[in-house]
Amino acid sequence: MISAHPESGARTVKSRCEWCGSDPLYVSYHDAEWGVPVHGDQRLFETLILQGAQAGLSWFTILRKREDYRRAFDRFQVKSVAAYTERDVQRLSNDPGIVRNRLKIEAAVRNARAVVEIQEKYGSLDDFIWRYVDHTPRQNAWESISQLPARTEQSDRMSSDLKKLGLSFVGPTICYAFMQAVGMVNDHTVDCYRYQEIKALAQ
Repeated sequence: MISAHPESGARTVKSRCEWCGSDPLYVSYHDAEWGVPVHGDQRLFETLILQGAQAGLSWFTILRKREDYRRAFDRFQVKSVAAYTERDVQRLSNDPGIVRNRLKIEAAVRNARAVVEIQEKYGSLDDFIWRYVDHTPRQNAWESISQLPARTEQSDRMSSDLKKLGLSFVGPTICYAFMQAVGMVNDHTVDCYRYQEIKALAQ
C-alpha cells in the first residue's frame, strides 16, 4: 500500500502481511485490528461468533457483513443473544445482511448460552479464553505467510474445552483464527510494519 507524506508529498511503501491484499476494508482491518489484544466479553464473543460464521467462507465475506451482524445480534451482548427464541432464529434466517445459515445461527444462540455458563463458572469469558496463553500474547516470528500454522496445541485445547462446554463451530482451525484476530498470538510476518507495533503492545 502506497501513501503520500502529508508535507513532502513523498511516497512511502508500507510492507504488510500478504493476506490483506489491497482492498481498503481488508487493509484497514489488518492495520487497525488484526493481532491487537482484545479484552472484554462482548468483543471476544463477537469475534468468536463471527469466526464461526466464516466456516466454509472467507473472512472478507464476514468482514463486509460485520456491521449487519452487530445490528442483527444486538451488538453481541451475550445475555441478549442467550435469550433469543425460535422467533429470533427465524428473524435472523430471513436477514439478508448476514449469512443465512440456520445451523450457524442456532449455534450462535447456543454458544451465547454456553458463554453465560462460562461467565458464571469462571468469572468471565475473558479470563477463560486468555488462560490458553497464560494471559500474555505469544510473539511469533514468521518470515512468510506460508509458515503460519492452521492450528496449534493451544487452539486444539481451546476447541476441545469449548466443545465440552456445549459450543459449536469452534474447531481447532476456527479457534486459531480467533486467537490471531484477538491478539492472543502475534502472527504478523516479521517484514510487516505492524509486527513490531503489535509486539510493543504486549510489553
